Amino acid sequence: MSKLWGGRFTKETNKLVEEFTASITFDQKLAKEDIAGSLAHVQMLGECGIIPMDDTEKIKDGLLSIKEMVDNHEVEFSVADEDIHMNIEKLLIEKIGPVGGKLHTGRSRNDQVATDMHLYLRTKTTELIKLLEDVQQALISQAKVNVETLIPGYTHLQRAQPVSFAHHLMAYFWMFERDKERLIDSLKRINWLPLGSGALAGTTFPIDRERVAELLGFETVYPNSMDAVSDRDFILEFLSIGSIIMTHISRLSEELVIWSSQEFQFVELDDSFCTGSSIMPQKKNPDVPELLRGKTGRTYGNLIGLLTVLKGLPLAYNKDLQEDKEGMFDTVETLEGSLKLLAPMIETMTVKKDVMRKAINNDFSNATDIADYLVRKGLPFREAHEVIGKIVLYAIQNNKFLLDLRFEEYQEFSALFGDDIYQVLAPEHVVAVRNSFGGTAPEQVMKQIILAEGKLEE
Repeated sequence: MSKLWGGRFTKETNKLVEEFTASITFDQKLAKEDIAGSLAHVQMLGECGIIPMDDTEKIKDGLLSIKEMVDNHEVEFSVADEDIHMNIEKLLIEKIGPVGGKLHTGRSRNDQVATDMHLYLRTKTTELIKLLEDVQQALISQAKVNVETLIPGYTHLQRAQPVSFAHHLMAYFWMFERDKERLIDSLKRINWLPLGSGALAGTTFPIDRERVAELLGFETVYPNSMDAVSDRDFILEFLSIGSIIMTHISRLSEELVIWSSQEFQFVELDDSFCTGSSIMPQKKNPDVPELLRGKTGRTYGNLIGLLTVLKGLPLAYNKDLQEDKEGMFDTVETLEGSLKLLAPMIETMTVKKDVMRKAINNDFSNATDIADYLVRKGLPFREAHEVIGKIVLYAIQNNKFLLDLRFEEYQEFSALFGDDIYQVLAPEHVVAVRNSFGGTAPEQVMKQIILAEGKLEE
């Protein structure tokens, strides 16, 4: 039998079964992690006297040689050898002879693949944290030069109150900061070592799992072998965090699409992040933020897919768990691609301050400040609210905005109005007086930016 496990069988595997059950087409992405785990495992086997140290060194040399081949893209993986573990083990035996078969002593593909994915996600999670910081830095860069830039703030996509554009951008900084914290926290669970759990029940060999953990940089060893080989919580957690990150990317992308539209014209995206139309030469389409928004759905699907796979599985390992990898790889690649594009797109966009200011001048987003003004004059808020509602209705009916109304018109609605009402209604004043911690006043926005920069330096 050509299969490394073929001793039990009297027939060759059906070719359709071979193709259907093989995972090498996608789990070859784990080649480096598989070799790293094997190097630590065989080092431990030698140190514990389970195999001779001469054999250990031969196996290590063989694995390092295969790693070099993988790095140079010189390896052709075979579907006939099913997965990355069997492919590498077969290459090892071909390279150094039967002694290569000793590598699998005291372990199973079940604990091996789990270890590979822990190693893979640890690396990718660390890289994604850095990519998130790049996006945060881009947001800070734009915020710093737009503290005094005013933009309509919206609720229900209706103009609500004017805000600093920097304040609006920094809202996304804090979303990504929470995402980063979630990724950092998830490393606690990723840094659990499954290797040494065997197929499900441990091994009869006197292995030292703590030594393997030390060699691979794991903080904790799974205390239950059945849990170790069947646990995919760490992947679920990553897919969940990834979905939340993409939700935030999608929300920001939606704003970029809206802001760059002809109707808004608040920003213009750099040409390098847009495309044209094959039939309408005037078009400049925000394809990148649209695709960022669209790709969010696939990350949700990857999360739901794995949740569905896991929900009915008895302990311990089941072949269903082979379905854990493609969604994980896809979410990693989607996040990497999205974050690498998002940072420079934010940094290079042009902010049209005059258009934003014109929009604020032509709305009623300063209406709440009239209510606050009357409240300070002694009028109960509910009565003040009604007065302002009537003023806004009057202004609409007369095709005016609040700063256009004459002082005499204001006094028709309440004798409490003084000529200082125009200062109160000035957009800069409306923004500046919201000086509570976390508010949109320039003073608070600058404090927020300083706080944010401190976060990136931690």
